[in-house]
Amino acid sequence: MEGMGSQITADPPPGEGQEPPPQGGTAGEWRGELGVPERRKAILDHLRSSGEAEVSSLPALFGVSLETIRRDLRELESTHAITRTYGHVALAEAGSFETGLEFRLTNLTDEKKRIARAAVERLGGADTVFLDEGFQPLLVGRALPTDHDLTIITASLHTALEMARRPRTTVISIGGRIRPLTMATVERWATAMLRDMQPDLAIIGANGVSLDGWMTTPDPSVAEMKETALSVSSRALFVGSHTKFDSSTLCRFAHARAFERVITGTELGRPAARRLISAGARLVRA
Repeated sequence: MEGMGSQITADPPPGEGQEPPPQGGTAGEWRGELGVPERRKAILDHLRSSGEAEVSSLPALFGVSLETIRRDLRELESTHAITRTYGHVALAEAGSFETGLEFRLTNLTDEKKRIARAAVERLGGADTVFLDEGFQPLLVGRALPTDHDLTIITASLHTALEMARRPRTTVISIGGRIRPLTMATVERWATAMLRDMQPDLAIIGANGVSLDGWMTTPDPSVAEMKETALSVSSRALFVGSHTKFDSSTLCRFAHARAFERVITGTELGRPAARRLISAGARLVRA
């Protein structure tokens, strides 16, 4: 990651400033011949298939210098197509694109565990907890206490199966159409079942959170599930890593003001945190 004072220069014409792939290396023969727009599209395609990458691995992969890659990443980050943290780059969830569970299981796990612990500290007297689909709510479920009886309500098959093995835990699995990407249920049957319940606490995630406080997700049926969970629950906590912020996807489902706390990691920068607080979010950085 470059310092704030780094000078940004114009992109060179296609081919200029690009080194050929090493002889006998792993980079494809075509990669060093890509122009700027084609190379940036190829970087996005690579991240779409791999989930994330180390910045230092990209020059050899694309046959260009590290500075050229950094220019590409700055431009892609400015359009919210990617996120960069500590030498890593990942594809931002935007529009209709959504990362799968396999990527979420390994991405930013340290930060997500801190967020989960902070959420459980705010469990209060809740005996029935709705856990949203996704890995971050599952981590909250893993951190819940086992010294008293709890009822877990979830649309996630992964979460239901894992929580059912916990001591002193009753699991209610919401039925409906299963989304293959996240293995969670959605649509009319699911929302109808959820409307007949009243959880003490809902743990909700999102694919994107704008800095004016709007929570979003790419799929309208998922947005409906989240809206329903919020409407029937007595309390709600938002949980999400810092990479979720300053980005938006297709469907709004709630504002940050609807949550008792918006919990993220300390990795969220102070300027973004101040804007969220100004928008009405009761922010916790764990």
